[in-house]
Amino acid sequence: MLKTHHCGELRAANIGQEVTLAGWVNRRRDQGGLIFIDLRDRWGVTQVAIDAQTNAEAHQAAADVRSEYVIQVRGKVRPRPAGAENPNMATGEIEVEASAIKVLNAAKTTPFEINAETKVDETVRLRYRYLDLRRSRMQRNIILRGQVTKFIRDYLYERRFLEIETPILFKTTPEGARDYLVPSRVHPGKFYALPQSPQQLKQLLMVAGYERYFQIARCFRDEDQRGDRQPEFTQLDMEMSFVERDDVMDLVEGMMIGIVEKLTDLELVYKPFRRLTHKEALERYGSDKPDLRYDLHIVDITEIAGKSAFNAFVNNAEQNKPTRAMLVPKCGHYSRKQLSDLEELAKAAGARGMAYMAIEEGEQGQIKSPIGKFFSVDQLVALTDKLEAKPGDLILIVSDASNVVSAAFDALRRHLAEQLQLADPKKIAFAWVIDFPLFEWNADEKRWDPSHHLFTSPMAEDIPLLDSEPGKVRGQQYDLVCNGYEAAGGSIRIHDRALQEKIFGLIGLDVEDAKQRFGHMLEAFEYGTPPHGGIAPGIDRLVMLLTNEPNIREVTAFPKSQQGIDLMAGAPSEVEPKQLEELHIAVVGVED
Repeated sequence: MLKTHHCGELRAANIGQEVTLAGWVNRRRDQGGLIFIDLRDRWGVTQVAIDAQTNAEAHQAAADVRSEYVIQVRGKVRPRPAGAENPNMATGEIEVEASAIKVLNAAKTTPFEINAETKVDETVRLRYRYLDLRRSRMQRNIILRGQVTKFIRDYLYERRFLEIETPILFKTTPEGARDYLVPSRVHPGKFYALPQSPQQLKQLLMVAGYERYFQIARCFRDEDQRGDRQPEFTQLDMEMSFVERDDVMDLVEGMMIGIVEKLTDLELVYKPFRRLTHKEALERYGSDKPDLRYDLHIVDITEIAGKSAFNAFVNNAEQNKPTRAMLVPKCGHYSRKQLSDLEELAKAAGARGMAYMAIEEGEQGQIKSPIGKFFSVDQLVALTDKLEAKPGDLILIVSDASNVVSAAFDALRRHLAEQLQLADPKKIAFAWVIDFPLFEWNADEKRWDPSHHLFTSPMAEDIPLLDSEPGKVRGQQYDLVCNGYEAAGGSIRIHDRALQEKIFGLIGLDVEDAKQRFGHMLEAFEYGTPPHGGIAPGIDRLVMLLTNEPNIREVTAFPKSQQGIDLMAGAPSEVEPKQLEELHIAVVGVED
């Protein structure tokens, strides 16, 4: 047996026992006749003491080892000398007095320190990912990820869900992002697609009568990379029959609360989770995935501003364009440069400008603002009262089309939260966003696009509007948002063929095209399909939020770079001409 105990296991109760440990040399300290080795494995670190006087052979072996050597140690557990205990280590009360040391494998000098949380260029970390994964930060993240998936499985099995695998090779049915295509050797000119999600398959499982399905599913999307995206990712895919919106939301909310409370030391800001309509989220926070760890909410001041003498506000009010404001507490001292930077941020988000009012410190609370002269005293009092502004506060104002105002305040809100350190990393704020519009108007192609996906059911009371005012139809969609990210997206699905065909028509799919892409689903809906709905939380993004990491590469064992490249293995790579010939593929138009 190469080891009898792992390196995080031994305690005072083991004193006097003969043990065998194996792992990596985390640190070696040579004090002449006495050498100390901190031996590390996945479970922790144990201090090993090697005394030249009591075991010269083991001491000589220890003298030759270096960091990251893989070694085996035999010895007896003993208490550390009085005063030498380490309360910061789980094994800090004891050490192992080595009687034998065997080098199982030597190691070259690593390109970066394994036992220290020093800053290392990410390209180097990804090139040597197998070494990066040895570091304590990465091990904590990957271990938590495993604990999260185990919790999910246990939680859903206890609630009578069935885990079912769906195919990785499926049919190409573009759903927003580009598909990854897989050529078929035996069917020349035809392709499989890697699934962007198991959406159609899980709905078909509801048609098949399984009622409660889940899968820890691998999904693939050929899209530009961002910090919270990868070309391949993992999601919890769920579907339930005979449910309404609240049934799905309540079940997922209980699961998320359990994950946070049982696996982390984070503080839940809301329990139960807040619920916001899509309209409320945009108007109050500027985003349909707001970070609710801090307030900085937006207030509509159109009625006040529209009666001022400031032409831009008056004209916008006449055109039903809102004027909104956001109070930034204790920032009335901002310099002209700081305010100019904030205005540039609003402009970059699409706004034509940004106004401000700074309330000076002191009892008088005089307002300093280039547009203050366009407001009467009563209007200024009404505005500051509505925002509950106090001396020393800053008011930011944007007036434009509603979507532009929201985008500008979203950018301002995020920037100020980071600058003022308003988002407590020890807190996690989940909320549900509901009542999304079912469609978004595509001005370039003069048609409606689904705001979620093709299979989201409209609200029952809005179905009559499909023929007259599609833009007013709300979908039975529900997004779980967390700390400024979308953590999960779900909906109640369409289960009626006629309604599904109507939706296809509204988004520009003609009958033949719809049959070619989705004929298998339309036919299935004719064989007794129950009402059903589901949701798909992203595992990578959820663990990123639980660990307060800046991107999902930090919680993924072998991620791609921001350019979608595996720097460790060198993928994507060229293939042999013979492989391309077998697949009936020619590579054209590629420049070196």
